Amino acid sequence: NVQLQTFLGHRAIAAHGLEVLDLESGFSAAAASDKLVLADLSAIWCSSCRTFDRKVLSNEGVRKLIDERYIFVRVEYESDEGKSFRKRYAVKGFPRLLVIDAEGNLVARLPTTYDPAVFMISLGGV
Repeated sequence: NVQLQTFLGHRAIAAHGLEVLDLESGFSAAAASDKLVLADLSAIWCSSCRTFDRKVLSNEGVRKLIDERYIFVRVEYESDEGKSFRKRYAVKGFPRLLVIDAEGNLVARLPTTYDPAVFMISLGGV
């Protein structure tokens, strides 16, 4: 079951079409482009995370807004990076989306929603 869920997770990530960076690469890219980092804390095997990828991140309007204003970063929940991310930003559970500046300062915690229009409103308000 874990292998199947992991396969489905990789497929959902590939389908949303966003360039996915690790956190440190995201901070560097944000500094170079004067953008904020949109960090997605997810687990590859998580069905709720796949739903978010499929329903929200795959939405053309959401992708366009992210590409224009943010550097997209995916942090795998169970990785070493995920463990330090959870500790640094005091987050539990997933999917969890944070807006962070290029220096690593938390700017905003975004609500988890599976409605692209609602998510775009929260993205636009940062």
